[in-house]
Amino acid sequence: MLAIVCPGQGSQTPGFLSPWLELAGLREQAAALSSAADVDLVAHGTTSDADTIRDTAVAQPLIVGAGLLALDALFADQPATLAETTGVTAGHSVGEITAAAGAGVLSHADALALVTVRGRAMARASALTPTGMSAVLGGDPSEVLEVLERHGLTPANVNGAGQVVAAGTAEQLAALTADPPARARVIPLQVAGAFHTEHMRPAVDAMREQASGLETHDPRVALLSNADGAVVRDGAGVVARLVTQVSNPVRWDLCMEAMTSLGVTGLIELAPAGTLVGLAKRAMKGVELVALKTPDDLEAARALVRHHSTANPEDRP
Repeated sequence: MLAIVCPGQGSQTPGFLSPWLELAGLREQAAALSSAADVDLVAHGTTSDADTIRDTAVAQPLIVGAGLLALDALFADQPATLAETTGVTAGHSVGEITAAAGAGVLSHADALALVTVRGRAMARASALTPTGMSAVLGGDPSEVLEVLERHGLTPANVNGAGQVVAAGTAEQLAALTADPPARARVIPLQVAGAFHTEHMRPAVDAMREQASGLETHDPRVALLSNADGAVVRDGAGVVARLVTQVSNPVRWDLCMEAMTSLGVTGLIELAPAGTLVGLAKRAMKGVELVALKTPDDLEAARALVRHHSTANPEDRP
């Protein structure tokens, strides 16, 4: 079974979109997505510097737009589509919006409009209190969670493969650095705020208002939720979870467990790729992986689609 996964914030790098825009039709598609997002994805994906694309209001639509462009390129001129070949899809944090659009829950334009509201609302919420995030690598998983609780921090991303991202106030993160879990490394992350925590609650209302006017469709493939790794089968339910997920932890560990239990044998990570394939290498042993970073990776990705595709749609979970 084939899985297609979509990365979250922090996966972007300066200029990463440039090679994609050299493919026939993708610059025009990027311009259309830019209009839907009211963000110049072409400029931010090609010439903007690292500080500019680190801005949450820029990074989130850029990542979703890039993922959808890579998905279009993957199946361009192919005899089958995502719905006909893919058994399961999922996205990490903002990548959930990419996955929802890829699964047919939202149109590309609506996905970009929604993620723009998300990014701007989360940026505003981040400005209210000095907050941030730190990666905790290694250590005993239960002890890591105990230490985070002691410091008043939220395990905002439980990513599996020995990686937890802690989120909270600057003071709480400083305390974690001074008093880390045993045998664990604490690495501060260059993000604007404590995403997927109570600090993002002000962004939920803005997301809910934008989502209320969207036309939704049931996903055409099994779509996993960050909340608990569950397959969500109705479009309205997918969008409701996208809204509440803004202020709740990402359980990517449970998403990987679900993919394993569903029988995933091949996994493609859409651009800007690399992070989720890295986690899967450690947590999903034996699964064939492709990080679709540039168009140079399309041949390998298409070969993986052919080898691992779900031939009979009725066999999909």
